[in-house]
Amino acid sequence: MTVEVQWPDHLLTLEDWIALPEDSSRSYELVEGVLVVSPRPVSHHQRAIWRLAAQLEPQLPLSHGVLTESEVVIDSGPYPTIRVPDVLAVPTAGIDANLARWKAVDILLAVEILSVGSKRTDRVAKFFEYADAGIRYYWLVDLDEPASLIGYHLIDGNYELVAEHSERATLDLAGTPITIDIAALTSNRVAP
Repeated sequence: MTVEVQWPDHLLTLEDWIALPEDSSRSYELVEGVLVVSPRPVSHHQRAIWRLAAQLEPQLPLSHGVLTESEVVIDSGPYPTIRVPDVLAVPTAGIDANLARWKAVDILLAVEILSVGSKRTDRVAKFFEYADAGIRYYWLVDLDEPASLIGYHLIDGNYELVAEHSERATLDLAGTPITIDIAALTSNRVAP
């Protein structure tokens, strides 16, 4: 049996966004009320998300935890912008409260892993949106060899470059040193 989904033909409000049917076959974001649909991340991208989250979580203070692909309300205006970063560092209290979506000001770190089709959005549009919304730290991970990580810190309303590394990096995250093995995001596991 085939069920036909009727997709909206108008700008969406937050209520419209929440009412959309669940669909895990694609990635969805909302930009000024416009529904943006893209393919789900492929294997290398998914593995990098998982490996980055696994490295980040144990290094965070107990006040924060890691989520992947969670909704962040960048602008809650009449026609909102909702982004879904690959990895987030967020307050543990919000995780415990089982929030469905997050306010941007509550996000400590947003990470985007660059993909074909999203590089410009991640480097330009999200860069400015996340800064304007008050997300304190923004990391971009490029999986092209050699894999690299670029880190930004929000200072006086603008992102300032604080790190640019390949292989291994130690970055300050609100006073906590975080070490990321960047090469491990893309490498094959070594047999024991």
